[in-house]
Amino acid sequence: MSKSGRVIQSTGKWYKVAVEGGKIFECTIPGKFRLEKKEVTNPVAVGDMVDFNVNDDGTGIISEIKGRENYIPRQATHGKRGEQILVANVDRAWVVQSVKEPKLNTGFTDRFLVTCEAYEVPAGLVINKMDLANKKAAGFIEMISELYRSLGYPVLNTSIKDDDSLAVLIKNLKGKTSVFIGPSGVGKTSLLNVIDPELNLKVGEISSYSQKGKHTTTFARLVPLQAGGYIVDTPGIREFGIVNIEKSELSLFFPEMIEPRENCKYYNCTHYHEPDCGVAEAYQQGKIDPGRYESYLNILESLEG
Repeated sequence: MSKSGRVIQSTGKWYKVAVEGGKIFECTIPGKFRLEKKEVTNPVAVGDMVDFNVNDDGTGIISEIKGRENYIPRQATHGKRGEQILVANVDRAWVVQSVKEPKLNTGFTDRFLVTCEAYEVPAGLVINKMDLANKKAAGFIEMISELYRSLGYPVLNTSIKDDDSLAVLIKNLKGKTSVFIGPSGVGKTSLLNVIDPELNLKVGEISSYSQKGKHTTTFARLVPLQAGGYIVDTPGIREFGIVNIEKSELSLFFPEMIEPRENCKYYNCTHYHEPDCGVAEAYQQGKIDPGRYESYLNILESLEG
């Protein structure tokens, strides 16, 4: 018997697939999937629409992965080659950062946004734990928020202690399939628990030694929200390696560089050392934020490596 549904949870070996009506099947994938997609560590992602055949014991075997509207990949970790698909078929991806514990990481944020631009995933930024911001930190967060808004990204400043900020977050999640991606400890799970207390998701602590979060979510899962819509809760990510982007096209995924790059002398300009570079000129004129240009150079160096 064949059925169709959406993957709502992935542990790497087993996949929970929800069908129309709400019934959930535990499914596996045939070995040929992994052989055919050697460049991908896990060929099936949360959010995928799939067909599967039901076994006599009620489990299923996925037979087909439907075409994806979009997806978010990153470079495989732990010495593995290729890419890891974090999530598929989302309306918006939110990179979640915190004011501190751990502190806001603009390098991570920019790598994530570049990937979303490259794979046509609408993206935004959530800066959480605003209740921990002193006057100096609040000024920095305001500056960062305005920077990313000027680039076209929605930015939400949130705190689990601020009902107004949570109401704005809920409004942005309602009726959509969204995903939270960010380092461990930034408060992704805490936000979800306050938005929808019935979820009762496990919340971790911050390591007193590294000031980085401890992993609590161990696998990606699609969670329905009471207000309507779905959110994909993902494990904390310390690194976000970019895949399948060429050096010469990287600037296409920095919105502020798209127009200036038209003034470059060379069509394959990397905007680093070439003469008559429109992007370098825009940077020197103060039209490109220094932190963003530094992120660009850091990503460019990683692509060369």
